[in-house]
Amino acid sequence: AVVSTQSGHYGRGRKTGGKRPIVRKKRKFELGRPAANTKMGTKRIRPVRTMGGNKKFRALRLETGNFAWASEGSTRKARIMDVVYNASNNELVRTKTLVKNCIVQIDATPFRQWYEAHYGVTAGRKKKNEDKTTVEEVKKSNHVQRKIDARKGECKIGQLLDDQFNTGRLYACVASRPGQSGRCDGYILEGRELEFYLKKIRMKKSK
Repeated sequence: AVVSTQSGHYGRGRKTGGKRPIVRKKRKFELGRPAANTKMGTKRIRPVRTMGGNKKFRALRLETGNFAWASEGSTRKARIMDVVYNASNNELVRTKTLVKNCIVQIDATPFRQWYEAHYGVTAGRKKKNEDKTTVEEVKKSNHVQRKIDARKGECKIGQLLDDQFNTGRLYACVASRPGQSGRCDGYILEGRELEFYLKKIRMKKSK
């Protein structure tokens, strides 16, 4: 693909197809830059000097990001495992390119650990049965135990999200712009949005 290095009025012809006369030279503020095409891998970020002496942070490779679990009001740093869907271009899925609004799979461990500590219940039904025999009960004070018992009535996870905890991976959407901010942050998919993207991913696999 040809990378445009100008974002100004150059090359714009008339409606009739005629050429317009060039009335000025190129300007610095009209420049365009090559795409970052952020890939998965060991963190590699390059600063870019922009207009007004400001900086953009061009992420060339990233392996982790901060992901929010909105319904629980919890955010954890998680490892990005895979890129599974991109509405704009399947080529970006094949090349594992991280861009805003792409759907990725992240490691579920940090969120499972938080859920266990917060509610005293294991996320994912299969894991729950296994852990009864393997994990020893950590002794808690009466005050902490009362707090956890009071929260247990509120711990409800959707069936689709619960199934994902069994696999050890969660679907998440990237909300930041890795090529601009140098970060790959986002949120875990839940409810109707998760249903929508699971349907899209299944349709893509069946083709």
